[in-house]
Order: sequence, then structure tokens, then C-alpha cells
Amino acid sequence: MVKRIPVEEVVSTAKLGEKLFFPTAKRTARNRFLKAALTERVSTYVQGDASKSGLPTKELCNMYEKYSHGGFGMLLTGNIVVDPIHLESAGNAIIHRSVDSEERRNAFRELARSLKSDPEVLAVAQLSNAGRQTPVTLCKNPISASSVQLKAMRKGTGFGVPRALSIEEIKTQVIPDFVFAAKYCQEVGFDGVQLHCAHGYLLAQFISLTTNERTDEYGGSALNRCRLILEIHEAIRKEIPPETGFLVGIKMNSVEFQEKGLNSEDAVIMCKEFEKAGFDFIELSGGTIEKLVFYHLSDSTVRREAFFLEFAKKIKPEIKNTVVYLTGGFRTVPGMVKAIEDGSTDGIGLGRPITAELDLPAKILSGEVQSAILNPFDQDYTVSNILSNLQMWQSQQKNIKEISNINEGILDISDDDQKAKFQETLKTYLEEISKIAAEGKPIHGTIQLTI
Repeated sequence: MVKRIPVEEVVSTAKLGEKLFFPTAKRTARNRFLKAALTERVSTYVQGDASKSGLPTKELCNMYEKYSHGGFGMLLTGNIVVDPIHLESAGNAIIHRSVDSEERRNAFRELARSLKSDPEVLAVAQLSNAGRQTPVTLCKNPISASSVQLKAMRKGTGFGVPRALSIEEIKTQVIPDFVFAAKYCQEVGFDGVQLHCAHGYLLAQFISLTTNERTDEYGGSALNRCRLILEIHEAIRKEIPPETGFLVGIKMNSVEFQEKGLNSEDAVIMCKEFEKAGFDFIELSGGTIEKLVFYHLSDSTVRREAFFLEFAKKIKPEIKNTVVYLTGGFRTVPGMVKAIEDGSTDGIGLGRPITAELDLPAKILSGEVQSAILNPFDQDYTVSNILSNLQMWQSQQKNIKEISNINEGILDISDDDQKAKFQETLKTYLEEISKIAAEGKPIHGTIQLTI
């Protein structure tokens, strides 16, 4: 029997089922639920051969076809990287003119088709460049806003010393890469794109004073630090006007919990600029590799669920037309509904809870459940992240036509026996990736366990 997070009082889900209208592209999401981006790391990877790397697989499409029938208003892909060098991980999907081919376009058409298996869902591709967060095993001297090295370790792998992008490189490489990828996504069937400007990736490196020490027009004030994002948006809209109905959104941190990190006051300034520019939606999140999501959490913050609620409350009232999503910590219907009624957000972004249950929104909206499955590792970000990677891998192993339940084959971490199997597999996995990292090799793929 699945165990769920307890809810003291049953709350109506009617508010969550309301539609959201995007005023620039003039599209409508059928409800307030957003499947937030979760990195997959399972697209093809052939070391030293970019042309054969970053192709979405049929297994990845299996998972997204299931998510398409999960009751969401909008689905986001995980990182689709717009530069074949600056990956978040080996196994990221890649779109770039240097590796363009009919095979790659067909793979992305299938990916878009899988997200649009239910034609009422809005399918949005998240576009990213890891910048200085590219593992050193993939690039020893990555690009960034400034030459500030990321000193953290991830899965036993460090990061190289970055070099600051020149203005010419920004104009002739970075901006065109995002524009090419956006146009590509439109051509293969996506409803829109989201620029990943959160969690310490390249565009976030321009936003934050932690990583941006520039003295030119891309550094200094909050307006200067968001200039690159505004220029990318403008260039995309020249290629894909709003009249096409193609959505352009952004994910950004509401706050960073480190010295000189982005604060909510600067976030407000930037979000107002993004609204003025015509972004269709803004997804608010927080945290970086150096200071993870849970860095600031108190017991009271955990109880009220939305990790960044206090920061979103400062931002949302300043945004009049652009749709705001808030991602991070939502687990119960009462928590979700309260955040909307309090005016902290328009939409609810769900990440880790929906890897255990791909149809959680559908179950919520039908009145079947009031909360997510209980996860004993929920406050351990590293372990719960690996758990989500495992559950995503499990969801990819069978096509939706081969199963009787959309969540068939996915580990139930609330079950003690399955929890024990996961812990045993996790121990082995961590030992394996430690060996790979020690050999200086890229880590491709994810933890695997068949139940």
C-alpha cells in the first residue's frame, strides 16, 4: 500500500484546474500544473564524437508519452543543451548547427510527438548551456561570464577554470546558439522553449554577482546582468514572432544563498524587465550547486512546502501579465492552493514528486489524492535527486501501450522492502561512479534498478 504525505484538511482542487493564459503568444494551458525540467542524462553519448551524442532515445520518448497523459497543463523537457561542448552532463540532449542532421531532427520530432501525445498539453523544450558548470571531464576550460571557478564537486567530478566570454563571442556564438535551438524546436513540433537561467548555468552566471565580475555592458547593475537574456529573447522573437503562437519562457532563481548571490530585490528588477520584453512565463526556483535548495530551509519552511515562497511573494505582485510558476517543495493540495490564493504564484511546478507518480496532477484534479507519495529521503537533496533519476529511468523501459498502469515498474520508496533495494543499489552505484570519476571519465546515464 502506497503511503502518502498526511494532509490535515481536504481542500478543493478547483483552483488548480483553472486555465492559464499567456498574453504574448496568446496560448492557454488547460490547468495550473507544470512538469518542471528534470535532467535526464540518457540521450546518446559517444565520447569524442559530438555528431553521435545528444540524440533523444525511444526510451526517453516512452517516459514523456506517459507524462503527456499525466494531467499536466504544460510539460518541460530536461536540459537540451545548445552547445555540444558545454553540457551539464554526458547524455544531455543537444541541438546545435554543427551536429545538425536528419537523424537528429527525427529524434527530436519523436521527442516533441511524445510530449504532445495528448494534444491538449503544451510541450516546451528547456534550452541550456552549462557554462562553468560543465564537468572538467568534458571541458577543461569552459566559458562563463567571468573567470570564477566552481569549486564544488558533483558525483566525484570537479569543474575547470572558466574563461570570460568576449562581447564578440556573445554576439556571434551564444545568442545565435539559443536562437538556432529555439527555431529548431519550433520546426520539430514543440509549442515553445524555456531559457534556463537558474541553478548556476551559463545564463545564470551572467545574472549573479557571484559569477559576473564584468565591467562592460553585461556586468554591474541588475539591468546589465540580465541584458544577455533580453537580447536572446529579442533575437528569438525576430525569428519566431508571437503571432506564431510559439511560447518563450524563462526559469530563474528567486534567490541564491551565497555571498554576492542573486537577491530577491534584483530578481524583482529583472523579472519586471522580462515581463516588459514579453516573456510568456517566468518559472521561479532557487539554489545552486554551491548552495543547494535546502540550504535555507527551516522546519517552518518545510511545513509550508514551497521552498521559495517568501521570495516569490516579493516578485509575483510586481508581475501583472506574465504567468508566474513556482517550483520547489510542493507536496500537498492545501500547500499548492494556499500559494495561489496568497498571490505568490499562478502555477505549480512539480519535479521530484512526479518521478514517483507521473500522473499526480490527474489524480489530484480528479479528487483521488491530496498529496504526493511519502519519500523518506525528501530532505536529502542528493539522494532524492538520484532516486528521481532512477524512477525516470524505470518509467522509460516500457511504452505506454505495453502497460496497464502509467506508473508500472516505478519504485515505491514508501515501501520498506523497495526502500531497502534502492539503498543497496545506491551504494553500488556510488561506488561505480566514484571509480569512473577517479579515472577522469565522463559519467553517462543514471542509476538502474528493475523491480
